[in-house]
Amino acid sequence: MTTTVRPAPPQEPDLVGAMFASRSVAVHYARGLVGLVLLVAGLGLAHRSPAWLLLVPLTVVLWRGCMSCWTLGLMATRAKSCPLPD
Repeated sequence: MTTTVRPAPPQEPDLVGAMFASRSVAVHYARGLVGLVLLVAGLGLAHRSPAWLLLVPLTVVLWRGCMSCWTLGLMATRAKSCPLPD
């Protein structure tokens, strides 16, 4: 009797992890905190000079999009750093 071994199906690349995830959860939290500080400072100081609104695009860069994108990246980072057992 011969046994045939089926090859494993090809793994799809993790696009969410590649785009949104950080190296570690601590780095991800730090990016989120700095982004939040820049957002609050930019909007809070906009009455003094509109130049303060330039801090808002920096928030978008740090969050890699909106707050939902940051949260999605947090979940991908946690899944990457703490994989579930089989």
